[in-house]
Amino acid sequence: MSVSRYSDPVNTRVTMADVAAAAGVSTMSVSYTYNQPNRVSDATKDRVHAAAARLGYTGPNRAARSLRSGKHNSIGVVLGEKLTYAFEDPQARRFLSGIADACLDADTALVMLPNLHRDKDIARIRDAQVDGYVVWTTESDDPLLDALVDTGRPTCIQGGPDHPGLEWITIDDRAAADAVATVALDDRTRTHPAIVALRPDSLRTSTVVRGADPSDVSMPVTRARLDGYRDACLRLGIDWSTVPTLFTTHNARAEGARAARLLLQDNMIDTLLVMSDELALGALDAAAAFGVEIPSRLAVTGWDDSTAAAAAGLTTVAQSLFDQGRSAARWVLGLNDSVDAAAWRVEERGSTGLETGPKPCPT
Repeated sequence: MSVSRYSDPVNTRVTMADVAAAAGVSTMSVSYTYNQPNRVSDATKDRVHAAAARLGYTGPNRAARSLRSGKHNSIGVVLGEKLTYAFEDPQARRFLSGIADACLDADTALVMLPNLHRDKDIARIRDAQVDGYVVWTTESDDPLLDALVDTGRPTCIQGGPDHPGLEWITIDDRAAADAVATVALDDRTRTHPAIVALRPDSLRTSTVVRGADPSDVSMPVTRARLDGYRDACLRLGIDWSTVPTLFTTHNARAEGARAARLLLQDNMIDTLLVMSDELALGALDAAAAFGVEIPSRLAVTGWDDSTAAAAAGLTTVAQSLFDQGRSAARWVLGLNDSVDAAAWRVEERGSTGLETGPKPCPT
């Protein structure tokens, strides 16, 4: 019994030429049927699809087509965290949802690429089969940035840094930090703030620094927020050299509680300016455990305006990481975007005083 080569387990690859021969049309007609169907008649498309079904042909080889066109129809999302962070952190999920929304508009896939600052990470990211990159904020001296420039692929960084050859998208973190600190310090009624800061990626131990110099911080988002907190303190007559900043080891609620427990050993502390909602929610947990009344004894602010922050009555900086992710991805994909992804506002709630609603950013 003879065996057709189309059922031969050793040679199962059916080509466009095979389909063309079976359908009685040219190979170009088969290509048009799959790639530019408006260029062939309905009758031709029906013949091609019928022949393809008989032969088990599933369509053009996407890998080969990518090699010919130089396009992969995918973008890489670079996270400076373990991949699990993307699913555990609510703000990371918002950011990724925005990217995914842009990918829907362009029929583009999304490839997750962790960057833990290892040589193998840089090589994996550089060699990824993607058309461009969206990068979660990273350090100013991250060697990955030059590697991304060298790929020649469009790259947009959320939160910075501003690196030659790469695009970036961010809010004015310094102005936002100044605004939320001013709300918390309530025009000099509170005079002993402390700061819970997001760690630079290279810092793996918790550190407390008094009078922290923002210029010493390599993470642009952390540096800008420290600058803003310092601006508010100096304007309100608070001696910055006395203000403690605790740099956290990771962005999680339990870490925020640990940081607050440490800082609240100083009974003078009356304000916690915290650089994320997750950390701030942990600070509220610690305050409750210590019996510290909010806000009469301690004011607390966060950052991002998560659903949990609103439910907890947390004063926070509202920004849309969904819009930032979407806008960054649309830029990489060459799509126009009418959304102001740099918009922010202060949501003033019970953790700093009477709930008075949103305060828009100054114009």
